[in-house]
Amino acid sequence: MTRPALYAYRRDAAVPAFDDALPIIIFDGKCVLCSHFAAFVLDHDNHGRFRLLAAQTPLGEAIYRHFGLQFGNFDTYVLLEDGGVRVKSDAALRIFTRLSFPWSLLAAGYAMPRPWRDAFYDFVARNRVRWFGVRETCFVPSAADAGRFVQ
Repeated sequence: MTRPALYAYRRDAAVPAFDDALPIIIFDGKCVLCSHFAAFVLDHDNHGRFRLLAAQTPLGEAIYRHFGLQFGNFDTYVLLEDGGVRVKSDAALRIFTRLSFPWSLLAAGYAMPRPWRDAFYDFVARNRVRWFGVRETCFVPSAADAGRFVQ
C-alpha cells in the first residue's frame, strides 16, 4: 500500500465525516480473535487513547475502500492515527506501544524486520477464523464502553 497524504480520507466524498481526534482501531467485528483483541484494548487502554470501529460498519467499509483494502477480507487491523494509516504488524505494534505497562513492552517487536513481522501477522490472519471462529453478529460493546466506539 502506498502512503496516502495525511487526512486524505477527509477529502474523499465516499468517506462520511467522523471524529478522528483520537487514534481509531478498525477491526473485524465478526472474527472472534479480533473481537477479543478489541475487548483487550478496552480493558488495557487505561488512558482512553483509542477508539474502535468494526470494519463491517458503513464507515469501516468506506475507510477500507479509501485505503485500497479489500472490503470483506478483513485480514488486518487498520490504525488511523494523526491522519495516517498503519496496517498489519505496524498497526498491532503501535497499539501495544500505546497501551499501559507491561503491554507496551511488546514494542520490542519493532526490532524484527518488517517483512518477518508481516509474514507472521499474515500467517495468523489467514488462519484466525479457522482457529478461533466467527461470531454471528458484530462485536457490540457494553453500555459503559459504547462511547469508545466511533458511531
